Parts: sequence; C-alpha cells; structure tokens
Amino acid sequence: MKKSILILSIFLAISTVLKSQEKIKSTEVTTETAPVMTFNKTTHDYGTIKRQSDGKALFLLTNTGKEPLILSKPRSSCGCTVPEWPQEPIMPGQSDTITLTYETKKVGNINKQVTIISNAINSPIVLRITGKVEE
Repeated sequence: MKKSILILSIFLAISTVLKSQEKIKSTEVTTETAPVMTFNKTTHDYGTIKRQSDGKALFLLTNTGKEPLILSKPRSSCGCTVPEWPQEPIMPGQSDTITLTYETKKVGNINKQVTIISNAINSPIVLRITGKVEE
C-alpha cells in the first residue's frame, strides 16, 4: 500500500511539472512574435555647439515586432546626459521618441552613451551623442 501511494505521488508530481512547463512554453515570446526596437539613428552628432545651448537630441523609436514594446529606465553613462523615454507600452507598428538632453555647461568634447533596455528581442541598444562644446 505504501509503495502504491509513493508511486502515485511521484506520478502526480511529474505530471504537475510537465503541465507547468507546457504553460510556460505557451506564454513565451518567440523570435517571431517578440517586440523589436528600430531606431531612425543610434548616434546623434551635435557638431560644434555653444556653451549653454540646447543639448537635446531626439531618437525616433518604432516597434517593428508583433508584441507591445516595454522600456525600462535607460542607463546613462553620466549624470550630464538625461534621458526621457515613453512610459507606456509602444504597440506593434507604433513609434515614439526618446530624448537625450546633454548639459552644455562644460566646454569640451561630447562622447556619451545611454543604454536602452526593454523586452525586445534586440535589447539592449546603445544610443550615443557626440560633438564639441565651445565658448
């Protein structure tokens, strides 16, 4: 009797694990359905700009995948580059803008990056800003 209960318990445990794995597989995002981040550019070159001028750079982002695109907080290489990003999901085929604002208080070369992290199949993507600030 004890052997029968033990065998039945093992059988139930195995079937529960297998059902859980099937559920996970059925909800997984595949490469065919995953969101995809597509940018109009990944580098913005300010060229030479004046100190205290407008340091905004716009990057157009399109979800070219088949599931909603959800961005997490971008990671900047320094505190002098402030990202603004869409807080709501970007639906398939839709576009939105990521703005990187560089503080142009300091004279010198600009070479900064912001890492964009999301649920996309091609995440992360690094956006760069370059140029030079003069008096």
